[in-house]
Amino acid sequence: MDWSAWHGKYDTADSWMARRLRTVRQQIRQALDDAPAGPLKVISLCAGDGRDLLHVLARHPRRHEVRARLVELDPRNAEAASDTARRAHLDGVEVVTGDASLVDRYQDLAPADLVLVCGVFGNITDPDIERTIGACAQLCRTGGTVVWTRHRGEPDRVPLICEWFEREGFEPRWLSEPEAGYGVGVHRFAGTPRPPRPGLRMFEFVGYDVLRTRTGTGGAPPAPDATPS
Repeated sequence: MDWSAWHGKYDTADSWMARRLRTVRQQIRQALDDAPAGPLKVISLCAGDGRDLLHVLARHPRRHEVRARLVELDPRNAEAASDTARRAHLDGVEVVTGDASLVDRYQDLAPADLVLVCGVFGNITDPDIERTIGACAQLCRTGGTVVWTRHRGEPDRVPLICEWFEREGFEPRWLSEPEAGYGVGVHRFAGTPRPPRPGLRMFEFVGYDVLRTRTGTGGAPPAPDATPS
């Protein structure tokens, strides 16, 4: 998969990808609005070119209070995110080119006020989804927010993902309707953050197409749940 070229599909105005991106941005904006006064820390896993978070930060009144780290493996996407942050004078944004699955990438920034796990759950196995949600309890502060995405095609894992979040001490805040054509969820962490576990790998990014071949399912959207940035 060419993940740089993939982002061009978000430019189709009324595609399910464009609509999902708008929804993710709305939820990011709401999370920043609702966060307590003072400095804010944001973590974005598999951040793509950052168009979800950076678009919001560029226009948000708390933009200069935010310290954010975006981790993205594709160097072209990471470069595009860096350029966007630089042009918007978002001095608190750091873009890291590397493996976003490693908890060590975020250790010095955790626990964060906002954690973005967008474009991940549709591309990893169920055990890795569960493991990543468990790691969110290490990455997110008490009262912090996780915004996540997952397609609603078969097998529809959104209800199970919500159960896994609740089991880890998260409270549901918002969930897109099943008929929306995509899944976006928001959970608030009500527990006590666990110290990040050095060396923990949360997931292996397998890819939607590979997973679909393995499971033999045919009811998912026509395009994979890739980075919504």
